[in-house]
Amino acid sequence: MTGMQRSSSDLDIRRRKALFRSWHRGIREMDLVLGQFADAKIADLSEAELSDYELLMEAPDRDIFSWLTGEAETPGNFDTPVFRQIREFHVGAADGGLSVEAERAK
Repeated sequence: MTGMQRSSSDLDIRRRKALFRSWHRGIREMDLVLGQFADAKIADLSEAELSDYELLMEAPDRDIFSWLTGEAETPGNFDTPVFRQIREFHVGAADGGLSVEAERAK
């Protein structure tokens, strides 16, 4: 998987923007982490979860990556249920999610 796989045609404008921003982060690893998660889950996030997701996307890529990998402690305002969903999606490869390491191997 090298880019967005999900169509945004059935999404409201807020979710469309979040999906686009998920795949256009700045560093490829975060494109994969947030993009894959958004492809799979963006339509199902509640309004509160979407707000948390949008807040998370305001954080620098390297910070998010270090929180997800456990290299740094996640600050309380970012340690939300949606952040934990992202971590589980990739680290646990739950719900069909692929790890970043698996993507690098392709």
